[in-house]
Amino acid sequence: MDKEAAKHRIEQVKQLINQYNYEYHTLDQPSVPDSEYDERMRELIALEEEHPDLKSPDSPSQRVGGAVLDAFQKVQHGTPMLSLGNAFHADDLRDFDRRARQLAGDSIQYNVELKIDGLAVSLRYRNGVFERGATRGDGTTGEDITENLKTIRSIPLRMNRDLSIEVRGEAYMPKRSFEALNEIREQNGEMLFANPRNAAAGSLRQLDPKISAKRNLDIFVYSIAELDEIEGIETQSGGLDFLDELGFKTNETRKKCNTIEEVIEFVEEFQEKRADLPYEIDGIVVKVDSLKQQEQLGFTAKSPRWAIAYKFPAEEVVTTLLDIELNVGRTGVITPTAVLEPVKIAGTTVKRASLHNEDLIREKDIKLLDKVVVKKAGDIIPEVVNVLVEQRTGEEQNFDMPTECPECSSELVRIEGEVALRCINPECPAQIREGLIHFVSRNAMNIDGLGERVITQLFRENLVHNAADLYKLTKEQLVNLERMGEKSADNLIKAIAKSKENSLERLLFGLGIRFIGSKAARTLAMNYESMDRLKKASQDELVQVDEIGDKMADAIVTYFEKKEVLELIDELQQLGVNMTYTGPKLANAAEESDSYFANKTIVLTGKLEQLTRNDAKSEIERLGGKITGSVSKNTDLVIAGEAAGSKLAKAEELNIEVWNEQRLVTELKK
Repeated sequence: MDKEAAKHRIEQVKQLINQYNYEYHTLDQPSVPDSEYDERMRELIALEEEHPDLKSPDSPSQRVGGAVLDAFQKVQHGTPMLSLGNAFHADDLRDFDRRARQLAGDSIQYNVELKIDGLAVSLRYRNGVFERGATRGDGTTGEDITENLKTIRSIPLRMNRDLSIEVRGEAYMPKRSFEALNEIREQNGEMLFANPRNAAAGSLRQLDPKISAKRNLDIFVYSIAELDEIEGIETQSGGLDFLDELGFKTNETRKKCNTIEEVIEFVEEFQEKRADLPYEIDGIVVKVDSLKQQEQLGFTAKSPRWAIAYKFPAEEVVTTLLDIELNVGRTGVITPTAVLEPVKIAGTTVKRASLHNEDLIREKDIKLLDKVVVKKAGDIIPEVVNVLVEQRTGEEQNFDMPTECPECSSELVRIEGEVALRCINPECPAQIREGLIHFVSRNAMNIDGLGERVITQLFRENLVHNAADLYKLTKEQLVNLERMGEKSADNLIKAIAKSKENSLERLLFGLGIRFIGSKAARTLAMNYESMDRLKKASQDELVQVDEIGDKMADAIVTYFEKKEVLELIDELQQLGVNMTYTGPKLANAAEESDSYFANKTIVLTGKLEQLTRNDAKSEIERLGGKITGSVSKNTDLVIAGEAAGSKLAKAEELNIEVWNEQRLVTELKK
């Protein structure tokens, strides 16, 4: 096919596929079978491969996932993505109504919409073509996730009109997709997502868009960033109708209400219906419908006065506590877990709930076979709220914590000042296994494909006993594992080899030093730059490092005093694991001598609106400043955000210079 004919056919096929996508994903009314859709997509991809210069950004072929990214770029939102104020009771809604009528008059209508439990995103279109998509971030600055958003088939890559606008929406994972994803993760021995919201957020923050494409995400678009600039639209509900005309997927479950009591009725209706919806909701959004009245009501520093989010209370259910299992963590802590009669809570099936420790079991008088009330804290973590003592039948049994480790039979101890029972046997197989699972995890060495299931198999087959053994594995050993083919074994060997190049902070976090999280590991790596220097650091030296306290310093020194630790590190080094910090260097104050911040000790306090705390810290350190956590006579400057408390008071008492956030932003821009 010559180029001109190919160009014409590509446009025809693109229009067909876009129509099929709209019918299937937005209208839920497919007009052709899947086989026809697949055939047209194959045709389009073949034509574009034959004529690569005819492939355009709005081509449906772009939905399968683009190139792997190194990192997400920051995006400044032209119009801030503000959060909404919250209501938890009907009277909170009545108070909101009273305030709105006082400022905008009695003639108010509300548009009420379901509050989708997902990830807020912004979609920018130029001349009708999808140009860029971003996360909400801190409301002012988000992350560019365009390639991942392109994989959501209900997002039009080209609108029905050639407009240049920015729309906002909520990307989410349908319940069906969530259950299918967790089923696959369970089969692969990977950690399960806690809920669809976490799954959606995790999917859209994948650096490889092909992973996002497999997750079957969806979206509801709910607003245009500057709706008042669209001629002829005077209401929120009119704006949603306009989005429908442009080809976006909006949520049909919305209603105009003339009174706040109608709003409350809608809230109560969907509090009952939420479990039956194919997606998760965690409340209802209430907006003044008139754009003119929205303008009258205006904004507070944090949120619009013309909208509020009613948050549903955590769902509570009754079920039977069948058993209590004991798990040994990588630090030896024994954690009791309630095994429950499976029960649906907030749209997901719950079979287990954490009981935290022995004291909680005693405090709540929990017995085996008790009827218990279970809820999800924040709709995320299942927990046992209380026992229905009045429903006891006499068959219930007391539960006694063991005196020996369930994995290695060593005596359990309770360290002074701690509530947890702990196994202190360094050879405990459960601790070693959990330590290896931590070592390969995403924030540590990040070895893709080496999840809990594979680690457990390797451990069971006596192939690994410590972290160094992972770097001695061969393809021949791996292919003998369950569900491990040659290709998977090859990929895993490559992933293990690649992890050798990680910067020092990942190794430090992966080693599991007590009290050292990923942030502290990075701080140590940046300051000491090599494992050899860190091993020799004294406690007095360590506490001089910003954010490293006495407990952490003591834990680091104690860790590196152990003979087996030094032997492990030497072995890892001999196997080629990097032992140096390769990330951004700490700022050299001498090189930044013209900066106001050079050589100054600075404290950040209160909530920042324009910058994230991490961004502010990074910029100040880049310019030679040192950020500390407490105000003292050695502090040169305090940056005080909203609701600054005792640190601001102490700064004023010591007559230390105080800036607001705007002054900081102005100085950083110089």
